Amino acid sequence: MYIDACGEGLGAALHQVQIVNDKPYEGPICFVSRQIKPTEARYGASQMQCLCLVWALEKLHYYLYGSVFEVITDCNAVKSLLNIKTPNRHMLRWQSAFQEDRGNMTIVHKAGNICKNSDCLSRWALPNTPDNPAYVPTSAEPQISIEGINITDVGREFFEEVR
Repeated sequence: MYIDACGEGLGAALHQVQIVNDKPYEGPICFVSRQIKPTEARYGASQMQCLCLVWALEKLHYYLYGSVFEVITDCNAVKSLLNIKTPNRHMLRWQSAFQEDRGNMTIVHKAGNICKNSDCLSRWALPNTPDNPAYVPTSAEPQISIEGINITDVGREFFEEVR
């Protein structure tokens, strides 16, 4: 999985290595991208890359669950995220998000010119709208409220009808 983040958006490209004519071939599986939110625009470069990794792991969970995989990034700080001694609240939350994939995931740093597919996805990210498969709702959007019934408020006749 290749990941990249920039001031405009987040991008991830999932590939699988296959053997074709006795040579390894990296075939694409899935591409995802999204624009960053206004609050995320204040993140530093390393925090933005870590956000991208957490977001990509969440979005591609069904492809990655139970598999051994490499995360290829052009930011070396992502590797140190797993070993940071005194994380801030963002990093602590992101570290806990990694726990499920920690044993199966290897983070590899490679030069930016190797990560071109995820780089272009982050620079021309899809807008964060409901028709985007990578849509992330904002907290300002209306939420569905679910009302519960207190069991002590329900009379005996209700349970008689249910039986």
